[in-house]
Amino acid sequence: MHSPISFAVFWGLLLVVTNSISSQTPADWTFRAQRPEIEPKHWSENDFKYRGQNTLVIAGDKGGLDNGSWVNQFDVQGASFVRFSCAYYSRFVDEPGRSILTTMIWKDNGGKQIGAKEFPHFSGEQEDGWSLFDQTYQVPETAASVEVELTYRWDGDGKVYFAFPQIETVDQIPAREVTLAAIHHRPVKSTLAQNLKEFGDLAAQAGDRGADIVCLPEGITLVGTTSKYTEIAESVPGPTTEYLGNIARSKKMYIVAGLIESDGDAVYNTAVLLNRNGELAGKYRKVCLPREEIEGGVTPGTDFPVFDTDFGKIGIMVCWDVSFPEPARQLAMQGAEIILLPIWGGNINLAKARAIENQIYLVSSTYDMRTGIFDLEGNLVSEGTEEDPIAIITVDLNQQKLWPWLGEFKNRIWQEMPAQKAMQSHLENR
Repeated sequence: MHSPISFAVFWGLLLVVTNSISSQTPADWTFRAQRPEIEPKHWSENDFKYRGQNTLVIAGDKGGLDNGSWVNQFDVQGASFVRFSCAYYSRFVDEPGRSILTTMIWKDNGGKQIGAKEFPHFSGEQEDGWSLFDQTYQVPETAASVEVELTYRWDGDGKVYFAFPQIETVDQIPAREVTLAAIHHRPVKSTLAQNLKEFGDLAAQAGDRGADIVCLPEGITLVGTTSKYTEIAESVPGPTTEYLGNIARSKKMYIVAGLIESDGDAVYNTAVLLNRNGELAGKYRKVCLPREEIEGGVTPGTDFPVFDTDFGKIGIMVCWDVSFPEPARQLAMQGAEIILLPIWGGNINLAKARAIENQIYLVSSTYDMRTGIFDLEGNLVSEGTEEDPIAIITVDLNQQKLWPWLGEFKNRIWQEMPAQKAMQSHLENR
């Protein structure tokens, strides 16, 4: 079991910078575009600085056809690992994830590209409106240099200010391991109290085996009973979160579990998140409802929250949500690296697709589908069965997944997915 250390502190402790290899001036950079007809305006800016240094600006002026990059090359010979970081500030950019990107291209001594291009990870907003790309890489053995591109494209009204990137040698890429678990169990002819006892015992066993987070199925207070949604609904926090919270606290792990929630006149199909201290850390109300739940008086939720844990960001979906690409995509867009899926039953191919298309780990706990952990290729890498109901595996969230021809698909998704304008046009025409 991993100690509850914050994600930010984790990186600060283990990522040891040893040397900077990227001191620059505007004169070091050149500009290029695919064609002169789509080359955007660009210049070095003296009046809008980042930490006292000039910035490199690209501004759209080609009616949305704009596509161009500031380019520089850096010597990485002798480096085993490097950390790339680059801050930027944007104005009037409709879709920064598609229009603003950084690229790294490894090259050998002859200037030939090695492997696939790298697209550093967007790590979020920083101070004073600046945002940051930040990722650590292992340098290919034959790499002598890395070419860096700072790109702006496809928005004729916006402008981006790039700070000079920092490329620093580091000792290593620290592992960020988490042990994921899911429970496969279906009570029959039971009561609410029996359900809690059976699921609680299995969750505790997962904790004894080192689980950092364990997923229980959908509606654990309902399955196997004769109750209706409205009869079994309870407050959150309430008796079920208290019961499971005691187990989470005793095993120092997170628990995700599905239950039926009452809130005033509303009844929701809800999944709760309990932290290592047994406290309610969040809840997700199922957004996509099948007609059976609608006819049973259940109300849909209205948002897709993402939750911070001490090992990274997680999202939660419930059952029917997995039948649609939007819930998982919304969670991944907010930074979720793992999605927990309490589910009654469904199509396993949809679960695989959600993992692949968003490059996340998906943890499924079910009655009528296969329970387990799906990796970034959609493989069921650990499965819970009737004979062995606990699926459990340790994964490294910092391990880079490289696809043939695509490279690191995880970071390409947001740059190459359909534009919001195209999607909105489709919805308006329905």
